[in-house]
Amino acid sequence: MAVDYAVIVVYLAGMLAMGWWGMRRAKSKSEFLVAGRRLGPAMYSGTMAAIVLGGASTIGGVGLGYQYGLSGAWMVFTIGLGLLALSVFFSARIARLKVYTVSEMLDLRYGGRAGIISGVVMWAYTLMLAVTSTIAYATIFDVLFDVNRTVAIVLGGTIVVAYSTLGGMWSITLTDMVQFVVKTIGLLLLLLPIAVVKAGGFSEMKAQLPTEYFDPLGIGGETIFTYVLIYTFGMLIGQDIWQRVFTARSDTTARWGGTVAGTYCLVYAIAGAVIGTAAKVMYPNLASADSAFATIVKDELPVGVRGLVLAAALAAVMSTSSGALIACATVANNDIWSRLRGAVGGGGAGDEPHDEVKGNRAFILIMGIAVILIAIALNDVVEALTVAYNLLVGGLLVPIIGGLLWRRGTAAGALSAVCVGGVAVVGLMWHYGILANQPIYYGLLASLAVYVVVSLATPPTDAAVLAAWRERLAGRGEPAPEALAAAGDSGAPSPSGV
Repeated sequence: MAVDYAVIVVYLAGMLAMGWWGMRRAKSKSEFLVAGRRLGPAMYSGTMAAIVLGGASTIGGVGLGYQYGLSGAWMVFTIGLGLLALSVFFSARIARLKVYTVSEMLDLRYGGRAGIISGVVMWAYTLMLAVTSTIAYATIFDVLFDVNRTVAIVLGGTIVVAYSTLGGMWSITLTDMVQFVVKTIGLLLLLLPIAVVKAGGFSEMKAQLPTEYFDPLGIGGETIFTYVLIYTFGMLIGQDIWQRVFTARSDTTARWGGTVAGTYCLVYAIAGAVIGTAAKVMYPNLASADSAFATIVKDELPVGVRGLVLAAALAAVMSTSSGALIACATVANNDIWSRLRGAVGGGGAGDEPHDEVKGNRAFILIMGIAVILIAIALNDVVEALTVAYNLLVGGLLVPIIGGLLWRRGTAAGALSAVCVGGVAVVGLMWHYGILANQPIYYGLLASLAVYVVVSLATPPTDAAVLAAWRERLAGRGEPAPEALAAAGDSGAPSPSGV
């Protein structure tokens, strides 16, 4: 394993080096949080694909392939569909808003009512997403170094927190590009063909496995529908995804770069399912489907290649973890802390851009430590991820999409939808169980009904607010990023804050 260890150590050292480089680049809030809104098509596509394809998409995607065959691709496939929908229909408008968070978008659209509440919901989602990615380190480092779960989480989490804290989005962008290349080589170009060959080819796989393993709908229509509700719609509204959209340097970059990334996700989904199906042929009696990835890598790959593929899995986990971490810290600082501080008169109007960077850097460090501690305490990745996406979709999907598509939606309707949808999914998860489908079904319907009814029962949004909103959507009239930051830090009313 010496060669494999060397590959991993070089990879991890490279991540830290890029964090140090990013620290020298990020000199303003815009540079630190959204990479100066300057990413071109190639870098934007790579980093977008990297953040959405994490440990659940890689280790979990192979596990679903092991359990269900080719239809196990549907979870990751619906993620790709969501990214495609976001890129084609919404990304250009989102990029033109020139904001930092989803809650700022809601304030712009509705006139400033639901900022803190929507921020709390988004913060809970991004926190749990970061936690689930951090838990996945245990699986990879157990194969690599045979260390216990806590040490693995601390080791992987510390590296991600270090480079994210140092350079913010610039560091994360650079590391994500490396991670994208490593994932492409390790998973698509190496593990996929090797797994198929080791399993005897597709003909042998068909001969060894039941026919339902090759049924595209074998996982079940209800499960596929639930994946669409949770993951496809979740891609449309997540802070971690929007924050990457904000990094695009133009509308065209956001639209076409995201389309390329979404298409890549579809290919990645099929590859993971095929690898899992091949693993089922080679290891038909594994105790856990999620161990299929680690088993096939450990037992079937040659020295050196094994290290690269494990680095690819590590890259998948780190890209999602770092993206969720900076999103969590951004929401905590900009949507919750700054607003609460402004409400009690504690804001400082004279903060310099460098101080804003220090403040956001401190929040990444604090949130990173919290994520590591929660990851150590939790065991069930699937349940944590389900809670995160149920809260996100049930609480925020309707007011966000409604704000983009329906002029009659009002602040009261949006606030009611956030509260009712969020409370409904939590209550229904307690009643039906965390992994049940009913919470997201009924919670989403409740949110939609309340949004429509309350919006129609309350006065329309002020014409001046809608006019300012249309100007921002058209890419006109936005204040400079520094002006937005100063207004937010001071707690003073602004077009993007309360």
